[in-house]
This record gives sequence, structure tokens and C-alpha cells, in this order.
Amino acid sequence: MALADSARGLPNGGGVSPAAGGGAAGSGAAAAAGGWSSFPEIVELNVGGQVYVTRRCTVVSVRDSLLWRMFSQQQPSELPRDSKGRFFLDRDGFLFRYILDYLRDLQLVLPEHFPERSRLQREAEYFQLPDLARRLAQARAAAAAARPAALHRDGSLCADEPPPPPLLGYLEAEPLEGGGGGAVASAPSPTASRSPSGGPLLTPSQSLDGAGGRRSGYITIGYRGSYTIGREAQADAKFRRVARITVCGKTALAKEVFGETLNESRDPDRPPERYTARYYLKFNFLEQAFDRLSEAGFRMAACSSTGTCAFAPEQGGPADDKIWTSYTEYVFCRD
Repeated sequence: MALADSARGLPNGGGVSPAAGGGAAGSGAAAAAGGWSSFPEIVELNVGGQVYVTRRCTVVSVRDSLLWRMFSQQQPSELPRDSKGRFFLDRDGFLFRYILDYLRDLQLVLPEHFPERSRLQREAEYFQLPDLARRLAQARAAAAAARPAALHRDGSLCADEPPPPPLLGYLEAEPLEGGGGGAVASAPSPTASRSPSGGPLLTPSQSLDGAGGRRSGYITIGYRGSYTIGREAQADAKFRRVARITVCGKTALAKEVFGETLNESRDPDRPPERYTARYYLKFNFLEQAFDRLSEAGFRMAACSSTGTCAFAPEQGGPADDKIWTSYTEYVFCRD
């Protein structure tokens, strides 16, 4: 989806955008502030753990924005940095890619099934980009007016749309005509459901339960861990912390259960009705993932684990140590 803009900035630099009163005058004003010569031409940004490399003239392209003030009105020593010297911003690293795209040429192109418009609008307001925030709000309003209470093909809701009326589990029986001598009532069908207003039929994998309007489906949690055991299996085994907990399943279900704790950087822009095996969690505790799944109504259906062993010298460790590596998956389902 493209959000058009009649006022085009200078691509990748030229200083302040013309729409914001830029041009040569804007560049001169920034230079007079003493910030232009203090920053390198290429800047590295760490935004919520995601690293971006861009030109400084890109981040200062919109006058009076937060980034413009940071990189033209302040000195580099005044800005927070991470351990590798990158300028640090404690914001959503996934959504910042769209902020940066907008700063390049004052246009924004969103994926066809982009569920984060409201969060992106919040980021635009934080970075003090009023024109971007206004156009996002208009796009959301237009989408809501065109598709009120819309359902995707799999029955999942768009992020910025109101919930639909509750669905019935089976087709309602039709009343008998003529006091029992008419048509026979239709039998309930276990393979489809219909909304009270006569909406489209849904297959069992698409149906919602009547209580909370929650989608049924499966989510698989996986993790890989390792530990080292010395000679004669001594008690002082060295366990390594679980590096990453992966999430496999339907995108809409994963976002519903894990919300802000879900890292989507390896598979961004995935439509809600599609499946993915590339998400992982921002925390490293299996119990925390289990708690979230339990609170969302999931129960464990199966689990499996595999393991391998290698001698430590092959891995650069002591000669008598053995390194065990395991991979475990837990399958959760919600009916």
C-alpha cells in the first residue's frame, strides 16, 4: 500500500526537506547550529537491538523532528551509544525501517497485509513526524470505512479493525413448516459455521470458539541448548543458557499469544493467514513461554527431543570433557 505525497524531498540527502522549509537556507541554519561537522557522514543506529546504517543527511531530512534535533542540534557526545559505539534509540527496531524509508524521500510504501499501522503511527508521533502520523491515521480510517469488521480468509482479524459478531458453531436448524408436515429441520453440520447475519461459512480450521472469539490452531515452541560434562560425569556440569526460543505456526496466532515479546525481524511483513518458522522470542525462559500459552488457552499436545555428543577437544575445550547438544520442540494446541 502506497501513501502518496505531493511534496517530494531530495532522495537520500540534501539536508532539510523542501516541505519543511529546507533547501539551502535550511542547510545553512543547521550548519550554523554547529552540529553538521561534528557527526560522520555515515551513521550507525541501534534501534531496539536492530542495527541500521544510513547517511546523516537522511536522518535530518525533516526539520524539527526528533532525529533532526539529535543529529543537527546536539553533539555526538551528548547522545547515548551502545557498547560498539552506535547511536542508541530505545524504540521498536522492526518498525523503524518504515520511519527510515519515509525519511529518505518522504514517501511510505507498506506491505499489502500490514497489521501494525497503529503502532507505526505511534512511532511517527514519537519521532515527531506529524505529516507521516497524519497520513497513517487517514489510511487507517479509510481502510476501516471500506472494510468494516472485515475477516481474512482464515477468520483472523486485522489489527486495526473492530471484532465481528460472534459466530455460531453449527448451522442453525430451520423451523418445521405446517406443524410437522413440512420440510425436515436441517441437521447441524460439524464442518462449517455461519454468522447470525448469514455471513460466509468457515471451515473448522477457521472457526472461532463461541466464548472468547479465539482462533483454534497449533503453535510449536523449539529451543536448542548444550551442556558440558567432565570426566566420570562429575556433578559440576556446565550448562549453557538457552540462546533462542523459536516459534512456529500461523502468524496471527503467534502475535495474539506473545504480542510485544515476539521478535519478527527474521520474517517481517508476513500476512496474518500465512505460516512461519522464523519467529523467536525476546526472552529466554521456557516457563515464561508456557505461561503465555496457558493463559491464551493452549495445552501441550506433544513434545520431542534429539541430542548429540561431541568431545570437547574438537570444540577447543578440555580433553576429558564431553559437550552434549539437544534440540527440543513442544507442540501446543487450542481447540
